[in-house]
Amino acid sequence: MSVRYDDVVGPLRTAYDGSAKRREVSGKAPWKLAECEAFLDRLKGHGCRRLLEIGAGTGQDSAYFQENGLDVVAVDLSPAMVTLCREKGIEAHVMDFMRLDFAPGSFDAVYALNCLLHVPDSDFPAVMDAICALLRPGGLFFLGVYGGGSLTGEGPFEEDDHDPPRFFSFRSDEQLQQYTRKSFEIVDFHAVGTAEQRFQSLTLQRSA
Repeated sequence: MSVRYDDVVGPLRTAYDGSAKRREVSGKAPWKLAECEAFLDRLKGHGCRRLLEIGAGTGQDSAYFQENGLDVVAVDLSPAMVTLCREKGIEAHVMDFMRLDFAPGSFDAVYALNCLLHVPDSDFPAVMDAICALLRPGGLFFLGVYGGGSLTGEGPFEEDDHDPPRFFSFRSDEQLQQYTRKSFEIVDFHAVGTAEQRFQSLTLQRSA
């Protein structure tokens, strides 16, 4: 029987509630800052103003986008994370990927960094469709996850430092692009890093 997102969302919420304070004081790797900056530059060139960050965590990236002139809304499944977002002056809501309660076409852009790797393959296409529906025609979607190379397969990550250990779905480059092409056009794909730190970066676009 395949794993469904509703099977893992409860333990994920517990894990992220428990790690919120630790994540708040942790720094951002230079390559992550570079990915964020590159997407911001693309948004400015595309005339995007209103951005939704899903899986926003403590709101560090949402704050960066907001400080650079975007109208930002953040969502996360963890109430503790949402509290930290709000403390930064960000409009933030407790929501998970399967229940994004916004009107269709509400956003010019969506940003998701290292969160959609918690969605099982069985529900990943539905999440892609839901995100696509929230974008205006021509809107941009940044999807960044660890995966590819030696990182493949689904299940709890045995070496995870969260309690309880989090569920991950690692996909090959080909699998990830195949899934996203069903809902979006691929504008850019590249990989950063190697081994267990290999990161898949996609910029996607809703068809105009």
